[in-house]
Amino acid sequence: MLIAVVCNSEFTGVINRFGQPYPQPPQPWPPEGRIVDNVLAALREGGHETLLCQGNKTLLAALEQFMPADPLTGRPSGMVFNLAEGIQGEYRFTHVPGMLEMAGVPYTGSSPLGHGLTDDKVISKMLMRDSGVPTPNFRVMRRGTESIGDLQFPLVVKPRHEDNSFGLRVVHDAAQLWPAIERIDAQYAQDSLVEEYIEGREINVALLGNEDLEVFPLVEHDLAQLDTKILTWEAKYLTAAQPPKICPAKIGSRLAALLRDISIATFHACQCRDYARVDLRIDRSGKPFVLEINSMPGLSRNSPYVLAAMAAGHSYSSSINGILDVAHKRYFGNGIQ
Repeated sequence: MLIAVVCNSEFTGVINRFGQPYPQPPQPWPPEGRIVDNVLAALREGGHETLLCQGNKTLLAALEQFMPADPLTGRPSGMVFNLAEGIQGEYRFTHVPGMLEMAGVPYTGSSPLGHGLTDDKVISKMLMRDSGVPTPNFRVMRRGTESIGDLQFPLVVKPRHEDNSFGLRVVHDAAQLWPAIERIDAQYAQDSLVEEYIEGREINVALLGNEDLEVFPLVEHDLAQLDTKILTWEAKYLTAAQPPKICPAKIGSRLAALLRDISIATFHACQCRDYARVDLRIDRSGKPFVLEINSMPGLSRNSPYVLAAMAAGHSYSSSINGILDVAHKRYFGNGIQ
């Protein structure tokens, strides 16, 4: 099958420089090209013909040339494996899916709706609560002078719309709260989500499917060596600071079943598709709380999603091709032959 892998490793293919740009973290940073190359290799191992495309203004012309519609039926002749996180503006994860919806090109992963809901941490938390999913108490703040109401310190402060733990901080009193919110406003031009810090274990739950979801073995991040006991950007990506990942996590069967049920409910509440990763904390009394859901989890070989898939018996290649297969089934009613 013809499979175009769409990513944003270049940030020049726009008409104007206008709107909030995608944050560019300091180096070192996980080589995006290496992840994309691994995905391309996995798809070729699955028997597919591939093309790498940038998720920018050139995308639709490249797709039309690579996978033109069937001349008799107008039906698609290929699919997109979407890894694009956007270039600039609001709700950047929705941009490429929106283009593909308009052009009639099937693709992996969530729709613009699903990405938009999960990209807004406030809306996704409201949807979780409406579905009975436990999540830390929170407020939205912009100036730092608003009342925190009944929130209890310490508090976690994060940008409302960013991923990869950009801007994530823990504050222990009101004197630390205002500078943290001011920094997010200045750097990311958006509200801060301020939520109660949950002290305890951090668990990732990887999901594959749609109506019937496969839940991979749970992944725990060993935070013992982290002073802040929280996965900041630095803790996730700077090699010297990366905490070990334990998969499968050592969790009792009853609690593991609860985590799986909560993660599935979160997936459906936030309108995700095909695959996702739910991040949770388990407090010291054993109560779980969903921190957020990632509608496009990282797919590096050492990522929690891939480690969980491998613990379930998949290879890296079959993990990637499994995502493609469930997307194909969602569109066409059957897996790839």
